[in-house]
Amino acid sequence: MLARIYRPAKTAMQSGKANTKEWVLEFAPASARVSDPLMGWTVSTDMNGQVRMLFDTREEAVAYCQRHGIAFEVLAEKEVKRIVKAYADNFAFSRREPWTH
Repeated sequence: MLARIYRPAKTAMQSGKANTKEWVLEFAPASARVSDPLMGWTVSTDMNGQVRMLFDTREEAVAYCQRHGIAFEVLAEKEVKRIVKAYADNFAFSRREPWTH
């Protein structure tokens, strides 16, 4: 039973940073998912796959795993690439390409 500790990235469908401030502890799948022959639903016998715990800091999540004897791995945070843009840059004299509209 291996737990993953990570901070979720911002989704492409949002411009804000909702749900990216907390650290998440999830368990890695212990067995492969199989398809139910009758209904076609995906079935798993691993109940730890449903567990998702949220922590304010990485240290709290690590301390929880150590306290309960859970093997864990901490995934590194992705570097946020910021692109600073302003609407006024479309009309700047130093613009490299001519404005076509």
